[in-house]
Amino acid sequence: MLSREQLVHPAWLRATHWLNAIAVVLLMMSGWRIYDATAFLGFAIPQGITLGGWLGGAIQWHFAAMWLLGVNGLLYLALNLLSGRLLRKFFPLSLDSLLADVTSALRGSLAHDDPRHYNMVQRLAYLFVMADSVLLVVSGLVLWKSVQFPLLRELLFGYEGARRVHFVAMAALAAFAVVHLAMVALVPRTLLYMIRGR
Repeated sequence: MLSREQLVHPAWLRATHWLNAIAVVLLMMSGWRIYDATAFLGFAIPQGITLGGWLGGAIQWHFAAMWLLGVNGLLYLALNLLSGRLLRKFFPLSLDSLLADVTSALRGSLAHDDPRHYNMVQRLAYLFVMADSVLLVVSGLVLWKSVQFPLLRELLFGYEGARRVHFVAMAALAAFAVVHLAMVALVPRTLLYMIRGR
């Protein structure tokens, strides 16, 4: 068990986490409104959960939140790298440990005794969301400035391909958020650690 004074999450991590969370919510809600302008996948998102009211307003919200996620996300990655936290918390990866942790999770016996250490499922989930966020930013750049980023556009199968990649990456991020919130609900003290740090 942790003593009250042990630091679980430093202040910079908590600040960047919450700013990223705000940015992601704003981006999803405004992005859904932008999507509804064309509904290119054949369905619409209910307007009650979108942001912006109209296409122009949604684009303004999306761009504002894009800058917040971009700058704050780069700060998060830089601080993780410079502090050594990225290597310390998320590596090494092990297939044997992953299988053991997945088996434990399916049995409902995955340990959460020390929140300073991530199990293999958590490591892969957080690494996935970092990579997915980079894909969202890159595909978003193609959608925003397609002519200025021809190489990125071609790597993402053209403008239409980038649009689909962006939507699928957003859906993956939304799925991560749902699972993440479910895990917090199952182990509520993790929320306190992300608020107070200790």
